[in-house]
Amino acid sequence: MNTSAKILVGAGALLALGATTAMADSGRVSQEREMEKCYGVAKAGQNDCAAGPGTSCAGTSTRDYQGNAWKLVPKGTCTSIETPRGNGSLTPIADR
Repeated sequence: MNTSAKILVGAGALLALGATTAMADSGRVSQEREMEKCYGVAKAGQNDCAAGPGTSCAGTSTRDYQGNAWKLVPKGTCTSIETPRGNGSLTPIADR
């Protein structure tokens, strides 16, 4: 195989790898769009991030079902999640 052919084969492999990576990224974005923030459903220390005072980000909620801490859940399921303190909410919940 001459040098030009090797370069073409290498370039083709790089293009295929790029297309595969782009498809994987597209799948991840699609998957992220199918999730939503759900407040008041995380156990202490298991929140994905915060909504206000008392939490700074992931894993910092101090009590179970804290109303200002959220967890990502499949889109459309949040308000049907039942906890001992009530259902999940798409918006922060006042201290309950």
